[in-house]
Amino acid sequence: MTIRVLLADDQNLVRAAFALLVASAPDMEVVGEAGTGRQAVDLARTERADLVVMDIRMPDLDGIEATRLIASDEDLAGVKVLVLTTYDTDDNIVEALRAGASGFLVKDTRPADLLDAIRTVTAGDALLSPGPTARLIERFLRSPSAPVADGGGPDCLSDRERQVLTLVARGLNNTEIADSLGLSPLTAKTHVSRIMGKLGARDRAQLVIVGYESGMVTPGAGYPQ
Repeated sequence: MTIRVLLADDQNLVRAAFALLVASAPDMEVVGEAGTGRQAVDLARTERADLVVMDIRMPDLDGIEATRLIASDEDLAGVKVLVLTTYDTDDNIVEALRAGASGFLVKDTRPADLLDAIRTVTAGDALLSPGPTARLIERFLRSPSAPVADGGGPDCLSDRERQVLTLVARGLNNTEIADSLGLSPLTAKTHVSRIMGKLGARDRAQLVIVGYESGMVTPGAGYPQ
């Protein structure tokens, strides 16, 4: 399967560098380039991309709103969004995850890591950069201006599902969850799928948000036993 990638960044040099890198991968192709958020949304609809590499700060329509429009469009249900961030300055990344992004990538990441990230997000297997993601979410959600969910969502989960959700929110993949809880990887994957269905989550990135906003995961807390 060839992964169809759409690149959205208002900096021509950055976009050109990413295009060359993606085109060098035998399992990927660049199907479009956008210099604004509006163009990214339009091209996602016309080019049928599998994944959009989305910069947050763009003219016309920022990457967060563009992500929200893509994630809420039923015709684009299979399109994943990988958001670009400077990490140290972009607390907006949490809003991007809430808007439907499947993960984030630091702009100065290594080329090979970008390609791995595209494959990972397209497959829907795991949230990218779980450690930095968790720290960023912790910092944002603890700020006075951060919106806080009512915390009622996880109440529909079983005790085991709550354990699994906590580990997902801490960035563990299915194999690591299975090892931690003494399950088979298939059983862990089944639990994750059921949790996503019960909570109406688009992907694991949104499960991370639920875990932190509900208070199930707190800074410094250990893994559930």
